[in-house]
Amino acid sequence: MFPVLFRIGSFEVTSFGLMVGLGAVVGAWILTREAEARGLGEASNLALVALVAGMAGAKLLWVGEHHGEEPALELLTSRGGLSWFGGLVGGVVGGLAVVLHRRWPVVPLLAAAAPAVAAGQALGRIGCFLVGDDYGRPTGLPWGLAFPRGLPPTAVPVHPTQIYEAAFLGVLTWLLLRWRRRGVPDLALLGRYCLLAGGFRFLLEFVRVNVRVAAGLTVAQYASVLLLLAGVALLVRSRRRASSAMAS
Repeated sequence: MFPVLFRIGSFEVTSFGLMVGLGAVVGAWILTREAEARGLGEASNLALVALVAGMAGAKLLWVGEHHGEEPALELLTSRGGLSWFGGLVGGVVGGLAVVLHRRWPVVPLLAAAAPAVAAGQALGRIGCFLVGDDYGRPTGLPWGLAFPRGLPPTAVPVHPTQIYEAAFLGVLTWLLLRWRRRGVPDLALLGRYCLLAGGFRFLLEFVRVNVRVAAGLTVAQYASVLLLLAGVALLVRSRRRASSAMAS
């Protein structure tokens, strides 16, 4: 674990902050490149707004999930602690605000943003691993790791779920970019993203340490169900649109 890389006076530069910043840069670059490649205009402002809104949403939902464990101010200023779905919702809402204001096409830009979101989140999860945040349940598997300076600390080997998720998101980024190069329709691409991301996170929650809110499921699992339903709806709509186009 490398929670703090170096200090400048009382200011700490953490590995988590560095990886989140790197994820933001990489995500913004992918979004801008994908948008410009499809002739969708300059997307740098969109990337910046989505980044800020996503970070705010990720932190606020995480604080809400852990409310009562520590004072709210300490949760807000902790070196780790970001919710994947909070970031997704915050980024999408912030980005949509820019898209609607500029009167840009919504679905094509969301499709351009999908690989950028996956790449940025993959790097962010590596940051979680480096500070020992968001790990899983105890395990006897050979790759189980202890996080003695984690959030919270644990001396018992646990599932490194941050690495599981980072690896998955890396593969998902590659798949999304590959599908875009092959001309997969935007609706179908978004549907695949929702199904894969939602399905993986739903299953991952069974080995993560998160509060069960109802019926033995976590907030992230209920959000995953919504993402899965959205994915099915998008794929159905894409197939119907393709069938209509062939018929005409």
